[in-house]
Amino acid sequence: MDESQHTPPPEPAGKTHAAERLLLGSEPRYNRRQVAERAGVSEERATRLWRSLGFATPAEGDVVFTDADVDALRTVTGIHDTGLVDAGLEVALSRAIGQTMARLTEWQVDMLRRRVVAQATDPKQAEELASAGLDAAAELIPEVEKLQHYVWRRHLLAAGDRMLAAGLEPSEATPMTVGFADIVGYTSLSRGLSESRLAEFLEEFESSASTMVTEHGGRVIKTVGDEIMFVADTATAGADIGLDLADRLSALDGRPDLRIGLAHGPVLRRLGDVYGTVVNLASRLTALAHPGTVMVDRELAKALEGNPRYAPRALRRVSVRGFAHLQPWLLRRGTPADRP
Repeated sequence: MDESQHTPPPEPAGKTHAAERLLLGSEPRYNRRQVAERAGVSEERATRLWRSLGFATPAEGDVVFTDADVDALRTVTGIHDTGLVDAGLEVALSRAIGQTMARLTEWQVDMLRRRVVAQATDPKQAEELASAGLDAAAELIPEVEKLQHYVWRRHLLAAGDRMLAAGLEPSEATPMTVGFADIVGYTSLSRGLSESRLAEFLEEFESSASTMVTEHGGRVIKTVGDEIMFVADTATAGADIGLDLADRLSALDGRPDLRIGLAHGPVLRRLGDVYGTVVNLASRLTALAHPGTVMVDRELAKALEGNPRYAPRALRRVSVRGFAHLQPWLLRRGTPADRP
């Protein structure tokens, strides 16, 4: 291969790439064809992986890639070449990592922005803010990177323990409880709050809801604006999470502000997400719940039967999308007289 093909066009005079040097270790050197050649993959495959990571495809001649991008492409394709993942899973894995990191970095950059603006002598000076932002990033990134590495390994250990305890093949459905917690009246609420106050409210919602989920051994699958989705390995853990969430009071007016739906049964797990009829059922039950209440399906109510800590009550059947004769149950805590 002609080495001259790898020689990128000269940089415009005076152009700097301080952020690239800080975060990626070098300045942009390659266009999309060159980065693929350096990594030893086809341009089509490199572009597919780049998109799956959540990045827009640059124009054909744009020099935007660094040696770190070459190494990343080699890493992804190397994982495939070991036989650990097939071609389809290669893209799915990249997409899952990309989506997770995109959300995390948006929050981290916002955190940096607030710190820089708070310390700036003149927030309107873009050059001053950019320089201060780089200084703050250089100070925080090594520590945050170490923390991310530790948390990832801790979660990997916990996930491995759950897999060994279940003793199931990856393709098999796993019995678990799936739940949704939805903020009541979010649309009107979002119109009546300032952006900063709404952001504070959502942060408080995510923080408190996630804490309640993890305290009972559950796991947050994802949050989408006004809703959080979670799973628990047992019916009782799922019920405890749902009841605690239902007791949560709004930070705005002191009233219950969540409605919760829970369903129990076989769930298909894939790349950190869960799928199946049980997931859809929990979502439909959430829509039926009133503020501060928990709706559960027949399977979960049956699993809790005889446990004095819970008092599920059957309600009249309803028809909702996908379930023509759904039997919801209202879940409440058992009365003190019912408990041991």
